[in-house]
Amino acid sequence: MTDRSDLTDQPDKTTPTNKTTPTNKTNRTNGTNKPTPFPIVGIGASTGGLEALEVFVSNMPSGQNMAFVIIQHLSPSHKSIMASLLDKHTKMAVLEIKDGMRVQPGSLYLNPPNKNVALINGRLHLSPPHEIHGVKLPIDYFFRSLAEDQGEKAICVVLSGTGTDGTLGLKAVKGAGGMTMAQEEAQAKYPGMPRSAIDTGMVDFVLPVQKMPEELMKYARHPYIRGPLKEEESAEHPFSMFVDKIFLQIRSQAGHDFSHYKRSTIHRRIQRRMAVHQIDKIADYVRFLHRTHGEANILFKDLLIGVTNFFRDPDAFMSLKEKVLPSLLENKTRDTPLRVWVAGCATGEEAYSMAILILETMEEMKKHVEFQIFATDLDHEALDHARLAAYPDSIAADVSPQRLERFFVKEDNTYRIKKKIREMVIFADQNLIKDPPFSRLDLVCCRNLLIYMDSYLQKKILPLFHYTLVPGGAMFLGSSETIGDFIDLFQPLDIKWKIFRRKEAFLERAADYRGVPFFKVLQPLEKGGKDKRPGKIEARHLVEKVILDNYAPPCVLINERYEILYFIGRTDRYLAPPAGEPTFNILNMAREGLRYKLNTALHKVLNQKKAVVEEGVRVKQNGDFRTVNLVVRPFVEPDFPQNLIMVLFDDKTPSFPSAGKKIKSSAGKESDPRIAALEQELYSTKEYLQTTIEELETSNEELKSTNEELQSVNEELQSTNEELETSKEELQSTNEELVTVNAELQKKVDELSQANNDMSNLLASTDIGTIFLDDSLRIKRFTPAMTRIFNLIPSDIGRPISHITSNIDNDRLQRDAREVLRTLVWKEQDINAGEGKWYAMRIMPYRTTENVIDGLVITFVDATNIKQAEGSLKESVEQYRALAENSRDYILRFGRDCRPVYANAAALSISGTVAGQLTGKTRQELGFPEDLCALWEKAICKVFKTGKPQMEIFEWESAGGRKTLDWRFMPEFSPDGAVATVLCVARDVAGLEKKRG
Repeated sequence: MTDRSDLTDQPDKTTPTNKTTPTNKTNRTNGTNKPTPFPIVGIGASTGGLEALEVFVSNMPSGQNMAFVIIQHLSPSHKSIMASLLDKHTKMAVLEIKDGMRVQPGSLYLNPPNKNVALINGRLHLSPPHEIHGVKLPIDYFFRSLAEDQGEKAICVVLSGTGTDGTLGLKAVKGAGGMTMAQEEAQAKYPGMPRSAIDTGMVDFVLPVQKMPEELMKYARHPYIRGPLKEEESAEHPFSMFVDKIFLQIRSQAGHDFSHYKRSTIHRRIQRRMAVHQIDKIADYVRFLHRTHGEANILFKDLLIGVTNFFRDPDAFMSLKEKVLPSLLENKTRDTPLRVWVAGCATGEEAYSMAILILETMEEMKKHVEFQIFATDLDHEALDHARLAAYPDSIAADVSPQRLERFFVKEDNTYRIKKKIREMVIFADQNLIKDPPFSRLDLVCCRNLLIYMDSYLQKKILPLFHYTLVPGGAMFLGSSETIGDFIDLFQPLDIKWKIFRRKEAFLERAADYRGVPFFKVLQPLEKGGKDKRPGKIEARHLVEKVILDNYAPPCVLINERYEILYFIGRTDRYLAPPAGEPTFNILNMAREGLRYKLNTALHKVLNQKKAVVEEGVRVKQNGDFRTVNLVVRPFVEPDFPQNLIMVLFDDKTPSFPSAGKKIKSSAGKESDPRIAALEQELYSTKEYLQTTIEELETSNEELKSTNEELQSVNEELQSTNEELETSKEELQSTNEELVTVNAELQKKVDELSQANNDMSNLLASTDIGTIFLDDSLRIKRFTPAMTRIFNLIPSDIGRPISHITSNIDNDRLQRDAREVLRTLVWKEQDINAGEGKWYAMRIMPYRTTENVIDGLVITFVDATNIKQAEGSLKESVEQYRALAENSRDYILRFGRDCRPVYANAAALSISGTVAGQLTGKTRQELGFPEDLCALWEKAICKVFKTGKPQMEIFEWESAGGRKTLDWRFMPEFSPDGAVATVLCVARDVAGLEKKRG
C-alpha cells in the first residue's frame, strides 16, 4: 500500500543517511523535527537551469521571509561559479553550502560539487553522493529530506533539466502536505525534468519562471504556512458542519465517503487547498468548491495522494520474505495458486515489489507455483499508471541494480516492468469500504491505509481481512499501524514491521448498511443469556463447520446483481476466476456448460421468488464432463433487506467414460452391422485424429525448441541492450554536468567579452596613451592615443618596445621599465616629447587577479596644458608677489592657528622682522605690539567662526610718528567651503588724510 498524503498523526522516525534517498518514510506531521518558522524552498535544476535560475532570483524581491536551497547536477571536478553568476541578479546572500550550516531566511544556498545535501532539523548536511548505474539523483535526495524535515511547510520547485531527477522527491513533498511547482514545458530549455514532475499529477502550480516568485510570496503569506489555521467555531456554523458539506460534495462527484477518516488530517488537506487558492475561511472555500468545476475532484485526489516506492521499508520486506513467504509457498502446488491481495495499491510499486519478492523466494526454495496478486485502489488514474508499469529512472534509488536488470526494461528515461511480472498482477478498481472483498487469500498487504481511518472503519476492515484469509494466512500492515483490540484474530509474527498470522476464530456476520458483509468476533454471552457457557457456542460452530465442509453440497450466496457474497465448501469444480480483472460475478466465474442453465435458473428465481432445480447439468472439469444437479433458491435473512439467492451444486453422477470403448446394446449383444460400420468409421477417424495430434505435438516441440533458442538470443540481445542503456545513462549524466559547466563558462565568457569591450571603449574615450608590455618588454596591447608618442601599427603587437621609434627618450623609458619590474615600485615623471608637448608618464607593474606580475602598464597623459598653466601660474604669482612687496599697505595672511604665514615688507616693518623668520613663530615672538596682536586674534577668530569679513581701526605710535591703521580681515575659502586662511590688509588712513590735506 501507499501512504495517503499526510493523513496520519504518526511521528516519523527516520534520518537521512548516506544513500541516494535520505529516508524511506516521508509521511510526517508531528515528528520530532519541528519545521523552521519560515518556509524553505527547494529548487531543482539541471541542464538549461542557469537561465531559469537567473530569471527566478531576478524576480524574487529581497527581504522575503523564505530561504532557497538550489540543487543542481554539477561536475565533480569543476569548481562551480554559480554563486558569482547569481549574485549579480539578487540582493539576497548567495552562499555555497557547508556541512552543518543552519538555514536562515533571506538567503540562497547552492550545493557544492560531488556532494549530496540533506536538511535535518533546519541544518544542511553534506554526504558523499551515491551513484546508481552512473546516475546521480541529488535533487530527489534533497527533496525527500525537505519533506521529512519541514512536512507541510515544505515547498519544492522543478526547473529545466533532462531526465527524471526530482520526480520522486516532489511526490514526497506533496505527500507530506507541502506545495509543489514546475516550470512550463514550453518555456524550459530542456523539459525532461518538468515534464516528468507534471506527469505525476501532483504539481500544484505549472508556471513560467518569472511568475513563480509572485505565487510563492502569496502562498508563504497564507496562515497555513505562517501557522495553523483557526477553525472558525460558532454555535450556528461549526467548523465540522462545513467539512460535512465538503464531504457531501466529494461524495456526489467522486463517489467516495471520507466521513470516517481522521478529521484532523482531513482538515489539514482542506487547509492546504485553501492556501493554494489564497482562501482564509472555510466558509469561503465551501462556496469556492461549489462554483469551481473540478475542484472537488482535485481535493479528492489530494486526499488520496499516494507516497509510495518500490520495497518501501526494505527491512519489512526482508522480514516478510524470511518469516512468511516460505511457509505459504511450502504447501502450494501448481493446482493451488498462491493468492495475494494488495489493498490500496496506488500506482502499483508495492504490488510489483510483492511479485518480485515472491519470485525471488521461489527461486531460493527451488520451487515453482502459480500465484496471483490482486491489486486494488479507488483512484482510477493511479490504476492506469500502475497498468502501464512505467516508472521514472529515479526508482534506481529504491531498487537494487540486480533487480533492475532482472525485472525491468530500460526505455528512455523510464524503467518498465517486464511482461512476465505485469501478467502476474491484476489491477482492479475497488472501494475497500463498500465493495465485496476477495476470498481464500494467503496474504493480505494493506500498508499505511488504516492510519487514515477512524476506529469505526478499522473495526470493520480488520475482521474483513481475517475473513478473506485462509487458515494460516498472513497480513502485512504499515509500520505505524496496529491490530487494536483484535488480538483474538491475529498472531504477531514481527511486531516491529507489523506482520501477523491469521488465528482460527469464529466470526459472525454483521450487515453493513450498504449491504456489504462485514464480520465480527463472537463474544461470550452475557450473564442471564440463554447459554452461559461460551464453550458450547464454539462447539456448535465447530460442528457446523465440519458438516458444511465435508457433507453439505458446495454452495454460494449471491445478491441480486449476481455478486458472490459467501462461499461454502469446494466450489472450484464449478466456479473459477476468469482471466483479466478480478470479478465476483457468478456468471463470469461459471465453468463451461454451467453458465446457460445457471443464468436461466437465476432469472426464474428473481421473477418467481421460488426455488428452481436443474438436473443433469453437464459441467466441464479437467477435460471431462461431470453431471451436477443445480439448485437455486431465494434466501431470506432478516438482517439483509436486499434480495439474496443461494446456489447449491449437488454432484450426484460420476463423470462420463472416455470415448473409444465398444458400445453394446441393452441386451449385452453387439450392435447390428450398420452400427458396427459406424463404429469402425469412428475408430478410423479417431486413429487419424490421434496421428494428427501426435504430428502436431512433434511440430509443437520443434517450435518450442526454436522458440527457446530465439528466447535465449533475445535475452542476450536484451542483456547487451541493458548494458548499452547503462552506458547511455552514464554518458547522459556526464553530458548534463558538462552542459551545466559550459553554461557557466559561456556566461563568464560573455561577461569577459563585455568587460573587454567596456575596457577598450573606456581607454579609447579617455584619450590616454596606454601600452601593455610583457616581462621581456614586448608589446601586448596599446590604445590609439599611443600612436601620437610611438610610431605604432597593429602588427607591432609582439615586437620589443626597443624596435619602435618614438618622440621621447626610448632608452630612458626602457631603463625605468626594467627598474619597475625589478623593484615592483611604480614610477611617475613628466616627459618632454618635443614641439612643446609634455606627457605625465606612469610605469606600473601589471598584476593578475592571482596577484602575479605579468609585465608592465605604461600610461601617457597629455600634460601640455598643465605645463602651460603651471608656467602662467608661476608668472602670475611672481607678479602678485612683487605688487604685494612694493605696496605701502600692510598685508598679512594668518592660518587657523592664528600664526602669520605671510607678511609683506610693510607689515614686517612694524616688528622689524625679516621674511625668513616668519615660519613657525607666533605674533608675539615676531615682535608685534601686544595690543595689535590682541586685535588680530579677536578679529581673526571671528572671521574663522562666521566666515564674514571684519574691519578694525588701530592707532599705533611708530618711530615715524603716530599712525591710524584701517585693518580689513577677509576670509579665504578652501574648495570644500571652509575658511582656510584670513587675509589682513591695513592702510594708514591718518597719513593718507595728511597727504590729501
